[in-house]
Amino acid sequence: MSLIELFVIAVGLSMDAFAVAICKGLSLRKVSLKKCAKVGLYFGGFQGGMPLIGFILGVQFKDYIVSIDHWIAFILLSFIGINMIRESREKEDENVVEGLAEVAVGEENELGFKNMIMLSIATSIDALAVGVTFAFLQVDIVPAVSFIGIVTFVLSMIGVKVGNIFGVKYKSKAEFVGGAILILMGIKILIEHLGLL
Repeated sequence: MSLIELFVIAVGLSMDAFAVAICKGLSLRKVSLKKCAKVGLYFGGFQGGMPLIGFILGVQFKDYIVSIDHWIAFILLSFIGINMIRESREKEDENVVEGLAEVAVGEENELGFKNMIMLSIATSIDALAVGVTFAFLQVDIVPAVSFIGIVTFVLSMIGVKVGNIFGVKYKSKAEFVGGAILILMGIKILIEHLGLL
């Protein structure tokens, strides 16, 4: 597999993570290099790790993985999206002082371990099946997963910053839109895998 082919695969796999990173940027009041790197490390790490797991599992579990990956992504993305929409509605009902305190607490939760792990799994589940494909093609797996992880890391960092630039002025509305995007992404993944499009 050529470097160009690997790059195309890496960019394709990272698009879900990029879109979710934009949603993260929308929901944060202030973005620092540390926050961008944190999101990038979660998404890049999982996006690189999942193909490795898929490669190790190999062909024996291929049918099982392919048959449920879209359901896992749909459930996780929908759950997180609904929570974002609910929080955006709650924030609109609060006064300014309480709202600012809630934003500060909310930002800790936005990048918290539980939230980031669920998002990382949801956005990288397709990469698991790609790793199984790599096993078929006898791809040199270590450089491949490293490349995928690095591309996703960089794009995720960019996504957080882009989302934050557009979201700072319209936080509640942006968080609502971000939640809706996650739900729509989950539905899209489900519909594509069920062959309804």
